[in-house]
Amino acid sequence: MSNLIFCCCRVRGAFTSLALSVAVLLVVSWVAEPARVAAATWGKIEPLKSRRVDVERELGAPLREALDESAALHFKVAGGTVTVMFVNAKFVATKKLSTDLEGTVLQIVLRHENSSATPDSLTLAGNKNFEREEKASVTHYRNLKDGLAYTFINGKLVTSRYSPSATQLTTAQK
Repeated sequence: MSNLIFCCCRVRGAFTSLALSVAVLLVVSWVAEPARVAAATWGKIEPLKSRRVDVERELGAPLREALDESAALHFKVAGGTVTVMFVNAKFVATKKLSTDLEGTVLQIVLRHENSSATPDSLTLAGNKNFEREEKASVTHYRNLKDGLAYTFINGKLVTSRYSPSATQLTTAQK
């Protein structure tokens, strides 16, 4: 019987040591992890990462394609439309970005039809991360740090914009 108790204590001690080691490892890896540099994503589409093939995989064939430098693609989605613009050579040169970013998503613009979202429902009112600008019945909320912008008309959401974060643009420069 004493051997059984001794064995159970050793097993319990081993499990306790293992659990403590895993906990310490998780805390150390969490503290040591560098800050993530990411843009505001929409679904699986991320500015400066996703390419046209990724966008078409997620949204299907575009309704139309802009013939100008932006090479924007337009899509119909539930609740409105989406316009996806891409990084072109001129933008790469102007912002002094790495040339491998040409052809990646620059911005995603959602145009909402009949949205019931309000600044309060999106917790934007009073949120210090967002800069607020109001002109007549149009209110803009912008968070350049995270690459998010929202436009409301008469208190109803009409557009959401997803762009590279300020940190991501800085990091992407040569």
